[in-house]
Amino acid sequence: MIKRCAWADSKPLMAHYHDTEWGVPVHDDGMLFELLTLEGAQAGLSWSTILNKRANYRAAFANFDVRKVARFDRLKIAALMANPGIVRNRLKIESTVSNARAFIAVQQEFGSFDDYLWRFVGGSPLRNKWRIPRDVPASTELSDIISKDLKNCGFRFVGTTICYAFMQATGLVNDHLRTCFRQE
Repeated sequence: MIKRCAWADSKPLMAHYHDTEWGVPVHDDGMLFELLTLEGAQAGLSWSTILNKRANYRAAFANFDVRKVARFDRLKIAALMANPGIVRNRLKIESTVSNARAFIAVQQEFGSFDDYLWRFVGGSPLRNKWRIPRDVPASTELSDIISKDLKNCGFRFVGTTICYAFMQATGLVNDHLRTCFRQE
């Protein structure tokens, strides 16, 4: 039997996400924008709720094409507010559009969002070896730093807890438990 992190054994979709994505280093700007958006959408909700809506998010947000999302206007935002397939929170939807614009600005300054983001960890994932789930922090000093920097770049819904979840999702940090088959 495969031994996973406890949170991943609840549903097949969660197990698949855990086994194939969570903690895997992401260097594709499109996927980084998607995960930043989804982590922001998750605020106050369960991750399984967002995973269940992921396909709807891809359809609603132009497959996370950052340039297309940056051009969404108030009519498009109003249509998204009526879309039952996503979290219909105006602040979260509007932040996705403004975050797309900030994302493009970061790409222009650093060459890519990947280059911007991975410099915080020196280009290599941080590897933790937590024993039990309660050992895994909700935020760290580094997520505080990244959160502050993203906010200074104009991003919203990037508090330190969201940033730490984003770091885990994109593989900047490997928080698989010692007992998990994904802990390398």
